Amino acid sequence: MNKLFPLIFIILWSSAFITTKPIVDNSSPFAALCFRFILVSFGFFLFSIYKKYKIIISKKNLLSSILSGILFHGIYLGGVFYSVSKGLPTGIAALIVTLQPVLTNALAGPLLNEKVTWQQWIGVLLGFIGAVLVLGFDIGASLPTSGVIATFISLLSVTAATLWQKKITNNLPLPVNNLYQAIGGFLFHFIIILFFTTPYLNFTNTFIIAMTHQIILVSFGAFSILMYLLHKGSASKTVTLFFLIPPISAFMAWLFLNEKLSQLDILGFCIASLGVYIATREKK
Repeated sequence: MNKLFPLIFIILWSSAFITTKPIVDNSSPFAALCFRFILVSFGFFLFSIYKKYKIIISKKNLLSSILSGILFHGIYLGGVFYSVSKGLPTGIAALIVTLQPVLTNALAGPLLNEKVTWQQWIGVLLGFIGAVLVLGFDIGASLPTSGVIATFISLLSVTAATLWQKKITNNLPLPVNNLYQAIGGFLFHFIIILFFTTPYLNFTNTFIIAMTHQIILVSFGAFSILMYLLHKGSASKTVTLFFLIPPISAFMAWLFLNEKLSQLDILGFCIASLGVYIATREKK
């Protein structure tokens, strides 16, 4: 089963982009995420109590988990939800933020003193060439400028979160770590809606189904798998499969949301996906 976890993670993570659209069509993005993570926090709290895990943790572990949650669940997801609410196609949003392994490899050298190989630099170059082809001259025309900027902020945030996870270590049980990460995400979105936006939630059947999918299959499922793989040291297998996320997300968006891509977009997706694959491929 452990060998299937990376592939299961990729499929669930890709599907999250598709269910974002019906959620933001029926709510403000930050209110939806605030609602989502208060439920996710409560779920992990109940599970931690059921498993008799110690939920009172050290200040250092508490702060590191909350900060990780702000980066992963707050800024990263907030940027994605906001960009989709502004009209950015979900497939393109997935493409931009999935450049995270490419950017992580590029920054791992100067920030973590890791050696960056020539193949990783080729991957970086191809990844961003592909993104440029997809974005093209559409920014400000068919693609909302604010949405594109928001996804690049998401990209920087999830990259920072990944580098942060590589730099810190804690021995917290997975549900406890996820509990405080979810609390970090909730606090971030609560502050946003408290001071900067007018929140609203429209509990239509579509919203309930999409939100249930994101809570159960993504927050409890995909994210727990990701944290498990990071903890077990097998995250490289997951990262290697990240190149599958943009095409899978684009296919799902075409199938369920009727989003269409031009030939140039498809070429850009292929080049960017190849770049992610080359940058994350393990040497034999």
